[in-house]
Amino acid sequence: MKYDVEQVRACFPSLHIPAASGQLPVFFDNPAGSQVPQTVIDAVRDYYLTMNAYPGGAFATSRRSEAMHYAARERMAALLNAASPEEIVFGPNMTTLSFALTRALGKTLSPGDEIVVTRMDHDGNIAPWLRIAEDRDLVIRWVDIHTEDCTLDMDGLEAALNERTRIVATAHASNAVGTINDAKQIAAMAHAAGALHVLDAVQSTPHVAIDVQDIGCDFLLCSAYKFCGPHIGTLWGRYDLLADLPAYKVRPAKDVPPFRFETGAPSFELLNGLTAAVDFLAWIGEQFGNAPDPAAGRRGLLVQAMHAVETYEQELGKHLIAGLQAIPGVTIAGITEPARAAERVPTVAFVLDGYTPRDVAEHLDRHDIYVWNGNYYAKEIMERLGRGEHGMVRVGPVHYNTIAEVDRLLDAVKLLAN
Repeated sequence: MKYDVEQVRACFPSLHIPAASGQLPVFFDNPAGSQVPQTVIDAVRDYYLTMNAYPGGAFATSRRSEAMHYAARERMAALLNAASPEEIVFGPNMTTLSFALTRALGKTLSPGDEIVVTRMDHDGNIAPWLRIAEDRDLVIRWVDIHTEDCTLDMDGLEAALNERTRIVATAHASNAVGTINDAKQIAAMAHAAGALHVLDAVQSTPHVAIDVQDIGCDFLLCSAYKFCGPHIGTLWGRYDLLADLPAYKVRPAKDVPPFRFETGAPSFELLNGLTAAVDFLAWIGEQFGNAPDPAAGRRGLLVQAMHAVETYEQELGKHLIAGLQAIPGVTIAGITEPARAAERVPTVAFVLDGYTPRDVAEHLDRHDIYVWNGNYYAKEIMERLGRGEHGMVRVGPVHYNTIAEVDRLLDAVKLLAN
């Protein structure tokens, strides 16, 4: 069945609440956090009504809470194609989980060991490594980007690897300019050097099908609030690594994965919302997938969903980029050729001559179009592009946005440009 964006939009109540002007707002701030369907809202509420208790008790609400907690792991395992739900660790967000991971890995490293990071990444996959390197006298190796199209310098990555490399930390997709890196190749390069590969998939998970077993990375981090879920983060890790790494935990907590890395009480209500978010994606696969195989189960539906989403979003991205390129004074960072649409997610960063990115964002807000400006914590790439002072305007369409909404943004930018 052809992708029906209006059927998808009907699931999101916030998309239909008028702004103060009376017109519907356009949500292009999605790379910072997407809107959520009604089913996710209902799931968070339902937790409080029917299972509000800590798991492990000998009473009904506790049993329901425990079953829900495991269901959330099963959903994320299906979304990422993890080998087991026990490889799924939950936490407040990607950055908190990243700091926890670097601290645990840091205990296994020796002074002089090396960590590779890139100029493309969100600071959540850079700063934790810089801090642990400082704490444990480790060496940081930087990998640059090609500024003309904002792709990773793979020759530079190869040159950074040596016998002292222990960890390679890279983004799957840039949160600033949308570039998709070849994570499978990077994982293979890291392993060939005897290193572990840590993948930040926060910006890729909402847009493409993720398969940790195919990629071959050792750890992957993502955030549910980027793919229509609540504000909660996920760390996937190979079970043997999660079992062997030193964990910072309270003594009574279970000393087996994933519990040994989940410190304190999680936000159970948000886990129930996460389950609903993954189920929503599976619904997209059921409705608009290319004849999903019933034997493939939930994983099959999720793969179909992400293929449908990716195909639709590529058209949004190509329309957005072509429209911006036609406006005098606009400069776009990153891949712009239509033939290379599969090499990027639809997140687009641009500047307009004569205006700061904040000026542009405020102008768009007056037209009820919501975008981000600044560096969005992608500090290194903005400085590398010469945009360290003001950053850029970021427009992030997702699967519930429309061509008509893209045209609204383009018309509003034209007004400013003229």
